[in-house]
Amino acid sequence: MKLLEYEAKEIFSKYGIPVPKGVLIRAPEEVTAHLPRIGDAVVLKAQVDVGGRGKAGGVLMAEDATAVETARELFSREIKGVPVRSILVEERLAIEHEYYVSIAVDRSSRQPVVLFADAGGVEIENAAMADESAVRRVVVSPLLRDIPPFLMRELLGGAPKELAPTINSLYHAFQEKDAMLAEINPLVTTPQGVYAADAKLIIDDNALARQGIAVNRDLSEREREAEKHGFSYVELDGSIGVIGNGAGLTMSTLDLIEYYRGQAANFLDVGGGADQERVMHAVRLVASMPGVNVIVVNLLGGITRCDEVAKGIIAAGVAPTVIVRMAGTNEEEGRQLLAEHGYRMLESMDAAVRAAMEVAA
Repeated sequence: MKLLEYEAKEIFSKYGIPVPKGVLIRAPEEVTAHLPRIGDAVVLKAQVDVGGRGKAGGVLMAEDATAVETARELFSREIKGVPVRSILVEERLAIEHEYYVSIAVDRSSRQPVVLFADAGGVEIENAAMADESAVRRVVVSPLLRDIPPFLMRELLGGAPKELAPTINSLYHAFQEKDAMLAEINPLVTTPQGVYAADAKLIIDDNALARQGIAVNRDLSEREREAEKHGFSYVELDGSIGVIGNGAGLTMSTLDLIEYYRGQAANFLDVGGGADQERVMHAVRLVASMPGVNVIVVNLLGGITRCDEVAKGIIAAGVAPTVIVRMAGTNEEEGRQLLAEHGYRMLESMDAAVRAAMEVAA
């Protein structure tokens, strides 16, 4: 789950990472009361969960005389389609130099990897693509409490050694908060010292309960519903709903839809041993997706009984056409139940997908 900037900065501050003085506001007029503490020159940052916020007009500068009007303007905006509901108002730093630092999970080594660049800011992606050597990287064993000094020297190169404590503190936050990504861009030097001018923190969804987070805000209502029932579920952009049992079979169904130039609306794996109620919830969930007018149910019955699957499809009673391919335990009973209620059960996955393509067209 992605945290907003102000949330990430609150956590970073607890780990000793210096952050600018700031306050979160939810109405333009609130800024006035906080200016004496923050300062006459401020930065207003829309708290929206989108990338490229600065380039999209989500970060504005203001003086004390214009802060309220600037806040009102920012509240009226949508940043990449997301309305601005809250703004982080921060002191404007006297920046001497911008750096980039992030920590993520290196999937090849299965260890934390620390990235550092001598030039941070909004153009860091372009700089990294133009010159890979612009970004230095070190892999750190998760068994280590701190980044070893020899790795820190390799990471910093000619950058000021005063950055090291902040990077080490970021590493502590990354480990203890079960993060998938911890990033400061830019990490800046000023006459007053080092500051995290921006902050990003993404928590592993599997660790949210351990971190005391009850609700994953990144999930849509359908994704929350799928999580409640234990489905493996991903939303896509097409119009053909897909329900399978087993990741391989479900992915094969998506691949076949793509092969026939169709577009799947989702990936939903109900898992093994799905009973009538579980199948019913799966069918209703996929049918609730906008634009879905046909659903392919592709299941192999081992511990999953085909008659239970058929009962679940019938109980769902959804408007989109449901085309079924099942094989295995109690296959004939399932076929008979579906036929009695007017559902199509085809012999092969290929035939089911082609039939779904005809309906979708």
